[in-house]
Amino acid sequence: MRTLMNGTAWVHYGQIYVESGDDSYGMGECFGGQVNGLCGGAVPGTLFLVTGLHTGDIAFTVELHDRPPPVGDEWEEVVEVSFRPAGPVALVGWAGEESWPLGDLAEVDYRVRYCAVGMDEGHQMDDREDDEPTTERYLLQFWPAPPEPDRVVRQTSEHAAYSHRYAREQPPPPTAEEKAEASRRAREEQERAAAQARLAAEERAWGGRLPSERLRQLRGTALSLASLDRPLVDALAEAEPTVQRQVARWAIRRAFTEAGLADIDWIAPALTAMDRGEPLPPPFGDDRRPWELLFADERVPRTVVTTLDGRHDDFSQQAMALPAIFAELEPDPLTSACDAVWTAVSTYGPGRHGALFTELRSAFPMIE
Repeated sequence: MRTLMNGTAWVHYGQIYVESGDDSYGMGECFGGQVNGLCGGAVPGTLFLVTGLHTGDIAFTVELHDRPPPVGDEWEEVVEVSFRPAGPVALVGWAGEESWPLGDLAEVDYRVRYCAVGMDEGHQMDDREDDEPTTERYLLQFWPAPPEPDRVVRQTSEHAAYSHRYAREQPPPPTAEEKAEASRRAREEQERAAAQARLAAEERAWGGRLPSERLRQLRGTALSLASLDRPLVDALAEAEPTVQRQVARWAIRRAFTEAGLADIDWIAPALTAMDRGEPLPPPFGDDRRPWELLFADERVPRTVVTTLDGRHDDFSQQAMALPAIFAELEPDPLTSACDAVWTAVSTYGPGRHGALFTELRSAFPMIE
C-alpha cells in the first residue's frame, strides 16, 4: 500500500474532486445513472466527491493498493465506483484553488472506495474555522480492477442518504455513441448556420437576391455594379454575347467622352478599331505607354473626380477612364461589359451612375 496524500484538504460547497483531464463537469453529470451520491464517477477521468462540511479543512487520505483492502469498521459511509485516469491525476479543491498531485496512478482501470465518518456533524457545522475541532474524516482508496457498476457498501448518515437519493434521480450520462452523434449533429448545425450566414451575406452583397451561377463565378465588377443596379446586371448576364460586347464598347466610348479623351489623336484610332472589332493600334499594345502619354500629352484635359468610395476628391478623371479601353481585350463578353460599365461609372463619379444607366438602357432596349 502507498499513501498518495495524507493531511488536510480545503473544501467549498461540500465538494472536492479527482481530475485527470482538462475539462470540469457538473454534479448531475458525474452522478448520472449511479446509486451512490458521494463519489460521482459517471464521467470518465473524473471523480466528484461530496463532503458533509460546506467550507473549511477536512482530514483526507488517499491510498493506492495492489488488491481490494478490507473495509474498516470505523467508517460510517462507504461507496465504490470504477475509474480510469485520462492523464495526470490530482485531488483538486473547488475552483482549482488547491490541488494535490496523485502521480502514482497510471492510466489503467481502478476500483475506488470512498469512505467517510462524521458527515452529519460536518454538515451541521457548515463552515469550519481553523480553531474548531471536527471528527469528519475521509479516505479514498484505489486498486486495479476491471470496470463494474458503482455501489453503496455502507450508509449511516442522513446527509449520505440525501446524497444517494439525489444521485438516483439523475439521468444516466450519454454513451460514447450518443456523444458522438450529438457532436455530429452540433457540427452539422454549425455548418448549416455558417452556410446560411454565407448566403445571407452573399444576398446583401448582390443587392438582396442571390446571383445566378454565371454571375457568382464572375464576381468582380459584376458584384460592384449589382450594388448599384442589380436588374441591370441580371439583364447584362442574360443578353446575347454580341449585345454584351456592344455594351462594353458603348461604355468604353462613354467613359472616354466624359473624360475628354475620345478626340485625342492617339486615342481616337483605338476607339475606331474597337468599333470595327479590329486589334487596338499602338500605343495600346503596351501596358505602360498609354499611361505615359496620358500624363505627358499637354492636350489631355486635367479634370478631377471624387472616387466612388468618397475617400479622394481629386482623382484624375482621365486616369479613371483610361482602363476602360482594356475591357475590349477581355475575351469573355460579359466580363468585358461589366468591366467597361463599371469603369464608366467610376469616370462619371459618385451620384451620376443613374444618368449613365438611363443612357445605357435607352441605347440597348433589349437589356431593359
